[in-house]
Amino acid sequence: MTIIVATDFSEVAENAVEYAAAIAKHNNARLILYNSFVIPMHAANTLMPGSSFQKLLNDNEIRMIERSLSLSVTYDIEVEHEFAFSFIEDELKALLIKYDAGLVVLGMHTKTLEQDLWGNTTTSAIKKLRFPVLAVPLGAKFEGIKKVLFACDVLKGVSEKVLVNVKALALSLNAEVEVFNVNRALEELKKEGEGLQATNAIDDGLEGITYYYKNVKSSAVIKEIEKEIEVFGADMLIMVPKKYGFWASLIHTSKTRIMASGLQIPLLSIPI
Repeated sequence: MTIIVATDFSEVAENAVEYAAAIAKHNNARLILYNSFVIPMHAANTLMPGSSFQKLLNDNEIRMIERSLSLSVTYDIEVEHEFAFSFIEDELKALLIKYDAGLVVLGMHTKTLEQDLWGNTTTSAIKKLRFPVLAVPLGAKFEGIKKVLFACDVLKGVSEKVLVNVKALALSLNAEVEVFNVNRALEELKKEGEGLQATNAIDDGLEGITYYYKNVKSSAVIKEIEKEIEVFGADMLIMVPKKYGFWASLIHTSKTRIMASGLQIPLLSIPI
């Protein structure tokens, strides 16, 4: 397994790097440390000669090498580094293919109104990348994950690919999973052919791990998920972002994006 983690050396990003390294050690995985190089503002506003620009690149690579070596020694894992002068989402797509990676780890800033409206680099990656993205908030530390809250729409069903990922995660971490549905009562769902078929598919997909259902009848999905995180004592939240067309995206607000920017625990986004 290969894990990619991006850093701009900020406090939030570096916390995510430590979290990713701990996961890599736990899973005996390779870690790819990635940095999207950005010219410092003071340098961008000057007529900088080519030699000075090259020095910035060299200094940045040295910093990446030193950080990689430090992580390798501290966590006893294989660490490689990549950095590029490009948009982070585009480069991450290329790196995922290059290294056949299974997970991207990114730091997540605290909740702000601006992020709710426009998102940020991490929420943009959740939206655009068709790969699992783990958003790690500042302060989150990997000390094993025993309880995973899987928030999904049971009635609409969950894809087999998503269930495979959830099961693999639970097995690798020896964690129990709560399938949490904010909709109608589960008893009502089971009376309907579609609902029964959906729950049977989840049962088949998660066979072999410890899991159970919990249903809450409410229209306040985000608030109920936040409440259940506390009640269940979840160490990680899993959500499946929905893909909307242009016009639909103007109406629908991404619950995954909003949850990512307001959590104290990591959020794993698994795309369909």
